[in-house]
Amino acid sequence: MPIDESREFKPINIALLTVSDTRSIEEDSSGDILADRIARKGHNLIERNLLKDDKSKIIAQLHQWIDDLNVDIVITTGGTGLTGRDLMPEALDAVKDKDIPGFGELFRWLSYEKIGTSTVQSRACAVLSRGTYIFALPGSNGAVKDGWDAILDTQLDSRHRPCNFVELMPRLLEK
Repeated sequence: MPIDESREFKPINIALLTVSDTRSIEEDSSGDILADRIARKGHNLIERNLLKDDKSKIIAQLHQWIDDLNVDIVITTGGTGLTGRDLMPEALDAVKDKDIPGFGELFRWLSYEKIGTSTVQSRACAVLSRGTYIFALPGSNGAVKDGWDAILDTQLDSRHRPCNFVELMPRLLEK
């Protein structure tokens, strides 16, 4: 889909959360990939954090960013698998107003081209919460590249046609 160069690019403010029991912020390669892509696109990385797989702490962090008027979008990496410690979708259920089912569907469709049927183990998803988009990507480097490069890069670009997430932002809280 085309980028309409005649339209203004509008940088957005993004908070980035990595969920991992095995990594530190210094070892967070998937978070580094996302931070780099956010910056290269011209968006603002407002805050970055890494939390263990602790549902209550994840929910608290999400609420903090949702309530922060300086944060437009939250992107998470990790915690979307099937193990007992993977609970990002459940944390999102606790904060969401609406699901964005097409995000996870498209992610798995794109992922299928690279990893085949193993994509069914991914619970990548997205929600809307009090006017803030939250996108949950798997924790692998390949998955964050796929999620950003094939979906978020254009959907978070105000110039993308025929439509994008950014142009909807002023209307997300309409009643």
